[in-house]
Amino acid sequence: MSTLTLDAEALYAELLRGVRPLCTQDTQLVGIASGGAWLAERLQADLQRAGKPGVISSAMHRDDYGQRGMVAGASATALAFDVKGAHIVLLDDVLYTGRTIRAALNELFDYGRPASVRLAVLVDRGARELPIQADFAAARVALPAGQSLALARAADGRFSFEIKG
Repeated sequence: MSTLTLDAEALYAELLRGVRPLCTQDTQLVGIASGGAWLAERLQADLQRAGKPGVISSAMHRDDYGQRGMVAGASATALAFDVKGAHIVLLDDVLYTGRTIRAALNELFDYGRPASVRLAVLVDRGARELPIQADFAAARVALPAGQSLALARAADGRFSFEIKG
């Protein structure tokens, strides 16, 4: 049995390269809590963009909210810009079924109607349940359904992946 190893720092460098052309002067970066928010924060600095990136919580719009409820320590949505008419690059760590992205889009539209939303992810693991696709994915990997992939951030800001299951 082989073990999958992903270099999250190398994938972040690829994400930085891929997000750069998606951004104009007016583009707003918005990360889905928590892994996507970490990516947005670091991209905001590395792309030398003024201000703070937005953070969006998908918790209230999840289709499994009745079973999960609110996750302890979940980040609240924080958008320091007017969503109406904005060009947004939405960031997440792992794209899997598409349900988190759908919930995040619903939350985003609660704040207004953006002009456009582009999706960039660190890893696309396929197995979509909804017709959602990233405009940019730093990597595409296949994992068994019983395994999960989560981004972790060390105290120094460096990224790594945890594969569970």
